[in-house]
Amino acid sequence: MTSPRPANVPPPPATTAQPRVGADPTATTGPADWPLWEVFVRGRRGLSHTHAGSLHAPDAQMALRNARDLYTRRSEGVSIWVVPSAEITASSPDEKDAFFEPAGDKPYRHPTFYEIPEGVHHL
Repeated sequence: MTSPRPANVPPPPATTAQPRVGADPTATTGPADWPLWEVFVRGRRGLSHTHAGSLHAPDAQMALRNARDLYTRRSEGVSIWVVPSAEITASSPDEKDAFFEPAGDKPYRHPTFYEIPEGVHHL
C-alpha cells in the first residue's frame, strides 16, 4: 500500500522510453523482420546437399549457427549451406511443359544411341 503524497511535493515526471544512443528509432529488430534463409545439409562426404528447411536470422553468420543448432543436433551433417530465400530463382510448376520441352526434341541425349563396348559390364 502506498502512502499519500504531501500536497507540496510535485508529481514525478512522466517517464518516456529513450532510444539507445545510435539506434534508429524507426527500425524494428524483431525476429519477424529478419530475412528468411533456406538451409541445405550434406549428411556425409560424397553426398549432395539436401534441403533441410528454413529459418529466420538477421545475417548469414547467425543463420549458419542457427541452422547448425536446429538441423544437425545429432551430428547428422558434415556441411551446411544457408541461402537467402530472396536470392533463389526457381521455375514455375505451371510452366513445366514449356520450360522442359526443348529437351524432348534431342533424342541423341538418350543412351540408346550409344553402343557399349564388350568388356564393360557396369557403365
